[in-house]
Amino acid sequence: MGFTNPEDLHAYMYSQVPSHSYYSTAYYRHPKHPLMADKEWLGAELIFDLDADHLENADQMTYAEMMIQIRGEMISLVDDFLIGDLGFREDQIHLCFSGGRGYHAHVRSPEIFSLGTHERRELVDYITCQGLDIDRVFPIQEDPIGVTVLANGTSRPKIHKYRLLPSPEQGGWRRRMRNALKETCAFIEENDPKTIRKTYPSIKGSKNSSIYKLSEDLKSFGELIFQKNSMGELQNFEQDILIKIMSEDVSHRLAGEVDKPVTPDIKRLIRLPGSLHGKTGLRVVPITREQLTEFDPLQYAVPDVYTDSPVKITMHSRMELKILDQNLNLEGETEVPEYAAAFLIGRKYADFGWTSENIRHPLL
Repeated sequence: MGFTNPEDLHAYMYSQVPSHSYYSTAYYRHPKHPLMADKEWLGAELIFDLDADHLENADQMTYAEMMIQIRGEMISLVDDFLIGDLGFREDQIHLCFSGGRGYHAHVRSPEIFSLGTHERRELVDYITCQGLDIDRVFPIQEDPIGVTVLANGTSRPKIHKYRLLPSPEQGGWRRRMRNALKETCAFIEENDPKTIRKTYPSIKGSKNSSIYKLSEDLKSFGELIFQKNSMGELQNFEQDILIKIMSEDVSHRLAGEVDKPVTPDIKRLIRLPGSLHGKTGLRVVPITREQLTEFDPLQYAVPDVYTDSPVKITMHSRMELKILDQNLNLEGETEVPEYAAAFLIGRKYADFGWTSENIRHPLL
């Protein structure tokens, strides 16, 4: 469907009251044409979608806990990657609470409108740390340190191999990994082998003696390593332990969170800002980066179309809910304000009305 002006869109929404409303993030020369091939694709916004159902142990969290964690993931995505690494300006990034369990970031800039699926997937791989080449981040340096004479009288140079560190001036994943290596070294210095192996499972097969030796050498040479940007002061097995930790444990913990199928999609449909989400009753709210820091959907996304009139509901299980500054302790058959009932029933925490067998219809 297409609308030639905002008034026509508003009139349609008012007459239909859809449970869910989406719009295309793509731009077309003829958006109302019934055949996709005839619409003439002109470009598309760059979309990043974060949804709390992708979080680890999301099924064990309350709605409020999920929203706090996914908000932190969006803050990291915007600050560390979109602005920090990729260089987008804050005014090019348009944020939105999805109305459900997450946030959307729309990058609107002429430079990215024409990016194809492949290029957008490359951005996803960069943010999520797919295909990181550890040997490019910490390259191997080979220096001759003397001469070895072989049995046949020939000679060859002795080679000392060691890893280099990214310099403090480098950006992107090199800077991220350098800073993380410094934190990792400090952790190894301060903890015992059992704790270190628990924190970094990739080295669970390493001997206690090897980890103790690494810890002692880091205490002696740790500052020098970062001053010289070189692991040359460490033995090869110690360097191998650090590289294994950085490659298999640390790098993925530094990765950003995105819904991988969404960003490469150049014809994506996404929720319409200002509309209501049919499974929560909450509003899809555009927000600034500053507002994102403290944004609480249960305080700022509850639409004023609901009243505080009491509504009878039956809870599926006991829960506590803070919504519009009201602290509700909910269990069994109870009454809640209309705005809370819409959320609880939409999220399937409750059913509408009272269901006890001892409540009889007045006509019976």
